[in-house]
Amino acid sequence: MKRMKIGIIGCGNISAIYLQNLGTSEWAEVVAVADRIPEKAQERAAEFGIATACTVEELLADELIELVINLTIPASHASINLAAVRAGKHVYGEKPLAVSLEDGRLVLEEAKKRSVSVGCAPDTFLGAGVSTARRAIEDGLIGRPVAGTAFMLGGGPEDWHTDPEFFYAYGGGPMFDMGPYYLSALVNLLGPIQRVSSSTGIQIPDRVIGSGPKAGTPISVQTPTHLAGTLDFAGGTIVTMIMSFDVRGATELPRMEIYGTSGTLSLPDPNFFGGDVRLRRAGSDNWETLKPVFETERNERGIGVDDMIKSIREERRHRASGDLAYHVLETMHAFMRSSAESRHITLESSYKVPAARRDSLKL
Repeated sequence: MKRMKIGIIGCGNISAIYLQNLGTSEWAEVVAVADRIPEKAQERAAEFGIATACTVEELLADELIELVINLTIPASHASINLAAVRAGKHVYGEKPLAVSLEDGRLVLEEAKKRSVSVGCAPDTFLGAGVSTARRAIEDGLIGRPVAGTAFMLGGGPEDWHTDPEFFYAYGGGPMFDMGPYYLSALVNLLGPIQRVSSSTGIQIPDRVIGSGPKAGTPISVQTPTHLAGTLDFAGGTIVTMIMSFDVRGATELPRMEIYGTSGTLSLPDPNFFGGDVRLRRAGSDNWETLKPVFETERNERGIGVDDMIKSIREERRHRASGDLAYHVLETMHAFMRSSAESRHITLESSYKVPAARRDSLKL
């Protein structure tokens, strides 16, 4: 299979793992990197042996590049995605697809007009953890899923992150930062979300950068930092979800659990690709660890890009898709709206989950 030539825009921290993994890909060949700070692009190109470090404009104008990977900050996701699509290129971006729903729709509409594909992180749900849980649900090990829980509780990133302000700007917070991992996994396990209800707040507004050259600088918190709500899935499952940067002590809550008519599944952190999936059958006093459908031993970020390229070549739907990312984006906005408007929010979008590829679950 011909490898697809790729350009990466955004050479920050997360670019390293993409470049490392795509460097061994059978389907992708990174030929150029770009960043608004030229020195960052030059450093990454030298570190990973990339032929070209250039400006964003030069990368988008390069006719050899078929797919752009957008690793910029959330506020730039929509503009870079649109620029790539309008240049006639496929685009795969970090989450979220866009900050606003309007921009997310525009990206997908423009891509459809130009017959190019849109992909979006996270791709962690393609890993062994969520894949094993999906196999268990499809095989009926817990019966019919009736309920679930999803919890991400922490104190926020300002203690360790040297430039954390964007986490607390519009389009940030625990929901837009971590919510896509949980929501993408839940949709792939349970199908599309139909309705959302929630309460949100800024429970700890006083934040200070704790490390790096900006240590001691106050942070202006502009987005909810604690969100608690309920997701009603089209298939009937009801999931309780809490996303928080306001929990500074310990917690013993699970990451995710799915409750069925015949048992319970306990899932690992959906921010990672692997981890144990445990099953406790109805009437049993013991948990059993399920054999993974395949082995995951490392951070495999970029596997969604591989799947996207292979899907384009084979003319099938890819799994970490723009349609999934938009459904997740609308769900996250529904959390905000439900609390602000004191009502349930019924989603306008839906998503048809691609069938699991049992013959080739792992790329």
